[in-house]
Amino acid sequence: MKVWSKVVLKDQNKEVELLSKSFTNYLYGYGPIRDIGRKYNMSAEDRMLLDQFTANRIAGLLMLYLTKDYDRINDIVNKYNVDASMIEAIRPEIEGYIERK
Repeated sequence: MKVWSKVVLKDQNKEVELLSKSFTNYLYGYGPIRDIGRKYNMSAEDRMLLDQFTANRIAGLLMLYLTKDYDRINDIVNKYNVDASMIEAIRPEIEGYIERK
């Protein structure tokens, strides 16, 4: 029987750390979370807690992806793909340098 539990990985991967920190800053560095933090007077400690939680989760997903543990990734997708989500339509968004020809 599978039991849902939280696992903290002891393996360290500098590339995963770099990507996790970068993705977290990409997600939260600018935009709505910054405005929300100001609006509700989010403390620096609360913001660090949110960023750390996000970076840890991203790192976990990256480690699962790198180890090709698609069963665990699928478990996460199934657990968190709920109808009550406040997310409406997904519009993939990226930014970066674009080479113009």
